[in-house]
Amino acid sequence: MVDSRLAVQLPGLKLKNPVMPASGTCWYGQEFAQRFDLNVLGSLVIKSTTLQPREGNAKPRTAETTGGWLNSNGLQNVGVEQVVNDKLRWLAKNFPQLPIIGSAAGFSIEEYVELVRRFNEADNINAIELNVSCPNVDHGGMALGIDPQTVEELTKRCVAVSEVPLYVKLTPNITDITTVALAAERGGAAGLTMINTLTGLSIDLASRKPVLANGTGGLSGPAIKPLTLAMIHQVRQVSRIPIIGVGGISSAEDVLEMMLAGANAVQIGAANFHDPLSCPKIIAQLPTVMNFYGIDNLASLQEAKF
Repeated sequence: MVDSRLAVQLPGLKLKNPVMPASGTCWYGQEFAQRFDLNVLGSLVIKSTTLQPREGNAKPRTAETTGGWLNSNGLQNVGVEQVVNDKLRWLAKNFPQLPIIGSAAGFSIEEYVELVRRFNEADNINAIELNVSCPNVDHGGMALGIDPQTVEELTKRCVAVSEVPLYVKLTPNITDITTVALAAERGGAAGLTMINTLTGLSIDLASRKPVLANGTGGLSGPAIKPLTLAMIHQVRQVSRIPIIGVGGISSAEDVLEMMLAGANAVQIGAANFHDPLSCPKIIAQLPTVMNFYGIDNLASLQEAKF
């Protein structure tokens, strides 16, 4: 039974609840659909997609570390052609009512524009997330996302060719995240997703070398939750466009903290690696936790000031 208190309305997205898997943690839904009904999700964010297929970085790409995970997948994906013509069609056929967010990852402004064009060809894309914050590629991604002027221009050009709202996924690997948040807003972003992973390193004492083949990787998991909360709160002080909070969420309580900080919805990332049923479990727990803390509806959390 759907609890109407959990409903969230965002540009392009009518969500039955605020919970969705973060890009890259649910791929295109097929594997997770074998474990639970994807219709319980608020939305599904597909794997970050590039124009051409990518094999990703050398292995090992992932490693568990203190309070979280390091990953250096390097945007491994099947490419936009197969995503539009195969993966999205499968989702449209099997889950026609599930809101879908495409995730675009380019290596130049022109590539992002073309990816947005291609995603708009799919009938079941409700919004597009511009991943300008991946730390695991040599060009594009975070290299574009740390410069406010570039973020504004990239967003503006992508908005110009899109029929669906665009959300810009911000990198935390910057001195002041509000500068790129405001740049994305000036460019016409309908909302923000924040934060992506932080650059981290783990060393194997036996080999005296980094655990990951790529050296550094993106840190996710509970270790980064306090940073996520702080950055969402910072951006909420200067911007009123919707924020999708991501980074360190592993419980219903975490979801409510994110919304108190200023988020309007959330994405679950690393928790899915520990337990593929994290999203449905957290969704199921939300009403009970809301009752415990006397929260009548999620909208009231956005009114909190501190």
